[in-house]
Amino acid sequence: MAVYGDQSSTYRCKNCQNPVAFRSELLSKNYLAKSGQAFLFSHARNIVVGPKQDKSLITGVYTLANIFCIKCGEELGWKYIQAYEAKGKFKEGKFIIERAKIAKE
Repeated sequence: MAVYGDQSSTYRCKNCQNPVAFRSELLSKNYLAKSGQAFLFSHARNIVVGPKQDKSLITGVYTLANIFCIKCGEELGWKYIQAYEAKGKFKEGKFIIERAKIAKE
């Protein structure tokens, strides 16, 4: 079941308009992903979390899980599960959502 909450300040899946994050949960706009600019969020909703995988990113090695829109299945970004270096620990449990995959409302 989709959770909608306050629709006045949400980020939505560009593909199906499903709300995936609130503006108040946006932590940073200074990230990069496959499609370019990406945002770091403290929480994401109405998503499905895929299987865990270890990946080496520019900032270090992490265990990540891709995240998908629960409504249309669009891959939106990933969730940081674990950081292997101290400088990346603050990202654990947070979400990267690609700017190209969401629309602000």
